[in-house]
Amino acid sequence: MLALRVVPKVFYFDTFKEFNDEFKIGKNDLVVTNEFIYEPFMKPLGIETNLIFQEKFGTGEPSDEMIDAMTKEMKKFNFDRIIAFGGGTIVDICKILALDVPEHSIDLFEGTVLPVKKKELILVPTTCGTGSEVTNVAIAELKSKHTKKGIAVEKTYGDCAVLIPETVKGLPYKFFVTSSIDALIHAIESYLSPKASPFTEMYSLKAIEMIMEGYKKIIANGPEARLDDLKTFVLAANYAGIAFGNAGCAAVHALSYSIGGTFHVPHGEANYQFFTEVFKMYDRKNPNGKIVQAKEIFANVLGCDAKDDVFGALEEFLNKLIAKKPLREYGMVEAQIDEFTESTIANQQRLLANNYVPLSKEEIREIFNNLY
Repeated sequence: MLALRVVPKVFYFDTFKEFNDEFKIGKNDLVVTNEFIYEPFMKPLGIETNLIFQEKFGTGEPSDEMIDAMTKEMKKFNFDRIIAFGGGTIVDICKILALDVPEHSIDLFEGTVLPVKKKELILVPTTCGTGSEVTNVAIAELKSKHTKKGIAVEKTYGDCAVLIPETVKGLPYKFFVTSSIDALIHAIESYLSPKASPFTEMYSLKAIEMIMEGYKKIIANGPEARLDDLKTFVLAANYAGIAFGNAGCAAVHALSYSIGGTFHVPHGEANYQFFTEVFKMYDRKNPNGKIVQAKEIFANVLGCDAKDDVFGALEEFLNKLIAKKPLREYGMVEAQIDEFTESTIANQQRLLANNYVPLSKEEIREIFNNLY
C-alpha cells in the first residue's frame, strides 16, 4: 500500500517579505485574500497584482454561492497563478477557482462535472489549523442542500504550500484555538484511521505532541503565551495536514458538518463539539485496539492513568481553551437528531470510511442524542 505522499512543494519563511522576495508576486498573478491581511503584509511592499478580497463575496466558511460569485469576478483578470493568502475559507475556495469552474460549482462537489485544473495554485495559510495547504480536500456548504460536502481529487492539490508564522500573529485568540483544535483532531483521527501507515503516524504523533504541549503553556500562562509558539503551531498544523491528507479524517468531521452547515458554526468549533463523544463511542466498541495507544498518548500529556476516563480528562483540559456546549445552544431542535443522522450517512461516506471502527446508524444517532 502507498505509505505517504506529499504533493505540493512545501516552503517555509519567517516573514511574508521573504516569501515575496522568492515568489515575486506580480501582474500575472491573482491573489485571493482579505483586506485585513492585505493591509499589513502586501500593501507596504507595493506589490502590483490582481486582487480579490474574499469578504466582498460573503462571510463565514466556503459555500457554493460564494465560489460562483468569485468565479465571475475572477474572469475579469488575466493571470497564470492563483495565490491563496488567508484562512481555510480562502484556501479551500482557491482549490476550486484553480479548476475550470462550471456555472454552478455544486456540480463539481456532486460529481456531475469532472474537475480539470487550469491554473497554478500557491497556498499560503494564515491560520494554524486546517492543514489544507498540503491536502487535496476542499469543503463547501451547498446552500440548496443545507449541508457541507467535500471534493478530494488529484486536481485539487496545490502546487506549492507556504508556511509563514508571521502571518498568524494577528489571528484572534478564539480563532487560534478553534483552528488548532481542528489540527489536533486531524492528527488523532488520522492516527486511528485504517489507512494510517508508520509514516502518517509519525506526523500524527508529532502534531499531537506539539499542540498539546503548546496548550499546556497557554493554560498555565494565558492566551498571549501562544505568540511565542506560533512556529510550533503552524508546523504542527502542517504535519497533521500531511497525516490526514494521506490517512483521512473520520466521524468527528462527518458528524460536525451537520451543525457547521446548518447553523454556520466555525469548523474547528463544530469539530470540538463531537470530538470526545465520538472517541468515547470508539473506546466502548473496541477498547483493546489501537485506541489503547491513543489513550496513552493523551494520558502521558495530561498526567492521568490511561486506564481512567482519558477522553473525559481531555475534554476537561480543552474546555479551558474553548467551551463545549449542548447542540441545542446552536439552534438544533430534537427532530434534527434523526435528520442529521440521515444526512451524515447519506453525504459523508468519504469520511465515515476512515472510522477507527464502523459506526451504525443507531450509534451515530446516539452521539447526536447525547450531545443534544
